[in-house]
Amino acid sequence: MDVAHQRGGREDLSVMTAMWGIQVALCTFSMLSLSSGGDVKPRSCGEVRQAYHALEYSIADVPHQEISADPLRICAPQGTTCCTAEMEDKLGLLSRHTFEDLMESSSHNMRTSFFSKHRKFDEFFLELLNNTERSFSTMFQRTYGLFYRKNSEVFQELFRELKRYYTGGNVNMDEMFNDFWARLLERMFQMLHSQYRFSEDYLECLNKYSEQLRPFGDTPMKLKPRVTKALIAARTFVQGLMVGREVASRVTKVNLPPACSRALTKMLFCPYCSGLPGLRPCNNYCLNVMRGCLANQADLDTEWNLFLDAMLLVADRLVGPENIQQILQPIDIKISDAIMNMQEKNFELRNKVFQLCGQPNLAAGRVRSSRSVFDSNPRYRPAASRARPTSAAGTSLEHLIKNIKKKLSESKRFWSKLPDEICSGGNRTEPDEEGCWNSHARGRYFPEVVREGLTNQLHNPEVELDITRPNSFIRQQIMALRVMTNKLKSAYNGNDIYFQDSNTTTYPYTATVSPTEALHQLTKDSSVTRAAAPAVVTAVRQMAASRPPRRPSPRRALRRRSSGPTAATSGQRRRRGALRHTAPPPSCCSSPPDSPSSSHARPLSHGRYGDSTSGLPATAARPTCVYS
Repeated sequence: MDVAHQRGGREDLSVMTAMWGIQVALCTFSMLSLSSGGDVKPRSCGEVRQAYHALEYSIADVPHQEISADPLRICAPQGTTCCTAEMEDKLGLLSRHTFEDLMESSSHNMRTSFFSKHRKFDEFFLELLNNTERSFSTMFQRTYGLFYRKNSEVFQELFRELKRYYTGGNVNMDEMFNDFWARLLERMFQMLHSQYRFSEDYLECLNKYSEQLRPFGDTPMKLKPRVTKALIAARTFVQGLMVGREVASRVTKVNLPPACSRALTKMLFCPYCSGLPGLRPCNNYCLNVMRGCLANQADLDTEWNLFLDAMLLVADRLVGPENIQQILQPIDIKISDAIMNMQEKNFELRNKVFQLCGQPNLAAGRVRSSRSVFDSNPRYRPAASRARPTSAAGTSLEHLIKNIKKKLSESKRFWSKLPDEICSGGNRTEPDEEGCWNSHARGRYFPEVVREGLTNQLHNPEVELDITRPNSFIRQQIMALRVMTNKLKSAYNGNDIYFQDSNTTTYPYTATVSPTEALHQLTKDSSVTRAAAPAVVTAVRQMAASRPPRRPSPRRALRRRSSGPTAATSGQRRRRGALRHTAPPPSCCSSPPDSPSSSHARPLSHGRYGDSTSGLPATAARPTCVYS
């Protein structure tokens, strides 16, 4: 009995203990329920108020204590928040401005580098052309005296056209050089044989056989391609610097998609709404947001790198075989040699021309004679030390190109590396992986970091993008880079290419095809989507900066001045410009040795260059005589 009684007492005690535990649990649950029902005061938003005011917003916008988070659309922490809907809108706008400032500051060095290098190279090259022209004028005045002064517009026109071509003018270099040599031939032939009267048709005949006669030797054939290739390289290079600058400036100002704006607000300012205004985002979280926001810019990287590679190739060309400084500076000697060659072949040339074009009529009141046109120092050479254009770049062409190449190389992979540059710079992220903002609280960020580029954003957990709809403006810049890259490659090979629209507007960036044809050619690349294809024409027109309309050559411009039944013949129209400034024939001239009036010859004084009636120096082998 005692044992049974003891066993029953222990059972009763166990039951009472269990009931007591249940009561304690119920009491605790009731207290928690009462607490959650609002008996505990909400947390203060004082820290958020101070931080919000530091952003130069009114502190009155921020509640003193946490409020319901239901009105918020982006920053909606569980339960309560320190943000109102109006605050969220303002912080969203601030996030866009912050991103724009980040883009501006991150790309500032690269953009200013393109701008400064473009300016320095442009100033350097224009000064090089000006110095070359001044040196040319000085040398020719000393060597050819009156002849040069009477015909200086022929040479000045040459340099004007070279400058116009370099600065973007629509100049056909082949035609320009052909016109220069043709005008020089006509002026010299008339001066050498001023006792004759040459009709317009006769001068047409002279030019017709100029290739066969080769009055200037092989100088025209050698000089034209060298100068042309050098100018093509220089002009295309400076255009490339301008295109790089413009593309970089445009891409940094691309409008943000709404998904990016929401992601930026969530990363930068949602900690304010959670009462953690000083908490910075996790690094991987920042990378996912930035790679999503800059997905279209990253797609620019491939074409950007190809463009920079082409720029580096042309830069090597500028200081290599086609060194423009070495080609342009001795141009006065090359042209002088051509003039000397014609003088030395004067009698042979005259006989061939007379055989091909007939015997011209003697000018009224003129004695048959043949002039020597050169002064006493025909093989004059300028001093070896020439003034080099250093005021623009402060250095030689080689050093300038070296600095430009360095900056170009540093700009490679800029767009794909931009998210990393933004997230790693300026203490923008929290190095503590456990104590950073992970998009909803303080803690580790677990999602993987996506790769760069639009197609890789399909699984980006932070920025939702439609990867089938690339940014059309970015695609236009990709097309502009592709067009410029093709032009640079052609310039490296010594070729200039143009883009001619159906309305005859010429664009100096692609081949001579219509925009529709270029659209077909440029979109053959599988990397270009059909949606982005129409951007080709827009890009080409965008890249064709305001250019003057194509100006015809001096000959063709003069041909068009006359029209109607009383107009001059085509030969007369062609010759009008070439002869307009020709000096009248001199009052005396020299005769060939077989001239009937040779007995009246007397030596011509070789004093000052202007004393010669012809204004041209004579060769030492054949001293000039004048006849009375």
